[in-house]
Amino acid sequence: MTLIEFQEAFATEDQCRQFLFKKRWPEGFVCPKCSHNEYYNIISRHRYQCKVCNHQASVTAGTIMDRTQTPLVKWFLAIYLMTADKRGISAMALKAQLGFKSYNTAWTMCQKIRRAMGKRNEDHALNGIVELDDAFFGGSSQGGKRGRGTDKTAVLVSVSLTKEGKPGYAKMKVIGNVDGEAVTKFAKGSITSGSEVRTDGFPAYSALKESGYKLTMKKFDTEKDPKHLHWTHIVISNAKAFINGTFHGLDSVHLQRYLDEFCFRFNRRHNTDSIFSSLLNSCLRFGIIRNLV
Repeated sequence: MTLIEFQEAFATEDQCRQFLFKKRWPEGFVCPKCSHNEYYNIISRHRYQCKVCNHQASVTAGTIMDRTQTPLVKWFLAIYLMTADKRGISAMALKAQLGFKSYNTAWTMCQKIRRAMGKRNEDHALNGIVELDDAFFGGSSQGGKRGRGTDKTAVLVSVSLTKEGKPGYAKMKVIGNVDGEAVTKFAKGSITSGSEVRTDGFPAYSALKESGYKLTMKKFDTEKDPKHLHWTHIVISNAKAFINGTFHGLDSVHLQRYLDEFCFRFNRRHNTDSIFSSLLNSCLRFGIIRNLV
């Protein structure tokens, strides 16, 4: 969807509400409490009241926009802007684009959208041949060493490969330590059992031998085997460039949300025409957010 097409489709609050109504009730209103289909339209409160049980429903209930004071036009535009550029958009830039007075309003909106991205990423499990490696995000401590054992944030990164050897889908997970328990937990939640998992020679990955995976462990050597974990390392490099370029680094508390955002866009890089609708659908599905940290 181009910007002009977006503006034509969602220029007013009424257009946004009509869209949400059709998404929630494609065959017409159905009371979520008693399933009756006759209702009163309470225009002043943007509610639909069932004529049988008097239950009131809203098109935003259960979405990330539930009980919001922010106009739906701005919500829709924020979702569009977060998919329109592979570099994403910072909360400060979104604040300026949408005319918010408060930075916190823009930041909270971005975090809710990223949360929906992360939940959508959970729908797809990697399978076939999957590369798996760890990476460390964040600035190095003064006088400290690089890599494992530093105070950087550890992240597990997995990338599935197509039959042609190209990257398919990617998943990333912030972990406390790169040990067998963390590796196994991540694999079970992200990679289909029976898949071939390719890793480097770090001992923690050997735990996958007992978890139903075909494990190939090989010491990373760019000269002898430059293709080993090739795509995973490219994805890691791109993720770091995305975070450092758009957000200028992040602390470990919020890092997962931004990795979710990166993976969401990466996994849909060949379907840019539908990425906005995909994210909007996710924002409608995954709306119950108790904690943004």
